[in-house]
Amino acid sequence: MPDPLPGGDGTAAAPFATAPGFAELGSRFFTRLAPTPLPSPYLVSVSAPAAALLGWDAHAATQAGFIETFAGNQVPAWADPLASVYSGHQFGVWAGQLGDGRAIRLAEARTAGGPMEIQLKGAGMTPYSRMADGRAVLRSSIREYLCSEAMAALGIPTTRAMCIVGSDAPIRRETVETAAVVARLAPSFIRFGHFEHFAAREDIGALRQLADFVIDRFMPACREDAQPYQALLREVSLRTAELMAQWQAVGFCHGVMNTDNMSILGLTIDYGPFGFLDAFDANHICNHTDSQGRYAYSQQPQVAFWNLHCLAQALMPLWREGEGEAGKDAAVEAARAALDPFRARYAAAFFRRYRDKLGLRPPAGRDEDDEPLLTSLFQLLHEQRVDYTLFWRNLARISSADGSRDAPVRDLFPDRAAWDAWAGTYRARLRAEQSDDAARAAAMLAVNPKYVLRNHLAETAIRRAREKDFGEVDRLLAVLSRPFDEQPGAEAYAALPPDWAAGLEVSCSS
Repeated sequence: MPDPLPGGDGTAAAPFATAPGFAELGSRFFTRLAPTPLPSPYLVSVSAPAAALLGWDAHAATQAGFIETFAGNQVPAWADPLASVYSGHQFGVWAGQLGDGRAIRLAEARTAGGPMEIQLKGAGMTPYSRMADGRAVLRSSIREYLCSEAMAALGIPTTRAMCIVGSDAPIRRETVETAAVVARLAPSFIRFGHFEHFAAREDIGALRQLADFVIDRFMPACREDAQPYQALLREVSLRTAELMAQWQAVGFCHGVMNTDNMSILGLTIDYGPFGFLDAFDANHICNHTDSQGRYAYSQQPQVAFWNLHCLAQALMPLWREGEGEAGKDAAVEAARAALDPFRARYAAAFFRRYRDKLGLRPPAGRDEDDEPLLTSLFQLLHEQRVDYTLFWRNLARISSADGSRDAPVRDLFPDRAAWDAWAGTYRARLRAEQSDDAARAAAMLAVNPKYVLRNHLAETAIRRAREKDFGEVDRLLAVLSRPFDEQPGAEAYAALPPDWAAGLEVSCSS
């Protein structure tokens, strides 16, 4: 394989071809500019699985130019750096023009798995920085890097994170921290907010051009529909519904589900003040900035649906025919028809995933027949504040015959009698479908992770990284890359959070 990164003369080849991709849309959609150099950069970590998506092997970071390229200090021959413009609703309020305020796309790579954009987050100011510094800090970069790769290992659609490059350059947030750049990968970073931007400006030509780009590149089946733009909205709605069910099932809280943080491809994007549930609280708010609880865990599906309505509003000019109220009413009805499948798809995905987590077969009747069992479980977990991840993992090993193997899960409940009551109903269901304990346990362990990125694990890695010890980042990355495996020797990463973790807070600066 040729040297994958160009040296100072920019002549060496990358292990992939590039394509214009988003850049073919033209200057209304972005600004071309180079990243701002990062002083004295050093490598923090590289994700070999993410690097492999681009055709690089595990030793790519040792190649000349790797650190300089992914710090933003040199622009390789294969790059065409740009920052895109978009708008959006933030915390339910129209925020106007936003854009890539600290992210710069280097290129679109052509890979065996399809197009893959390479983006540097924290690469310096752009025309869309809105008085911000355009930088990311080591703390937030480690969190995004680890969670991107953890979500991928969990099988949840997500942007990827290939590497972190750090620097001792001071960056002010609540306190003075140090700078870092994350190299992010995704087939596209187009957001709901890209469409809102051009709709707000009544630039219907650009809106149609963007929709056509997404359809032709990523959702070609929509082109066969009699109404391709409505089909686009419907497809985005269905992908988003599936994603929400996956988030809820694994106990993931995004924390800032603004429309500019919603991927048109149904990916988890923009890891800021996220968190995985420790003690189950249906109303858990992971973002300390979210004082009203708009983005609480229980609200995520409904917020996603609200965001889809914003996207529908932006897309409606593409199918509105006629002026006046009649034309408007027809367009609104078409949008509703495209959005209506969201609820049914989310419900089906929700019940499917929770049946898998419980090791149950589908009921003979409707999905809703499982609702009493699930509702009573969620109420119990909420009232007892049971550790969410440990509960599901330990539940896999109970006996359907009696409580002889209940102790690991039963001991998570302060009120043991409350567990016993629910467990009796659950066991009766298992016996009714003649569940085989060994087969059920294997199936449940394959969908209920032992390891998730708990806040205290990320915080420990961050604290050590601040002392230039990046080993914990790599160790944690390795554990999270196999979330369903037992991994003897790694049990501490699956334990209950320590007492000090209760004081951890993450905010929009995270």
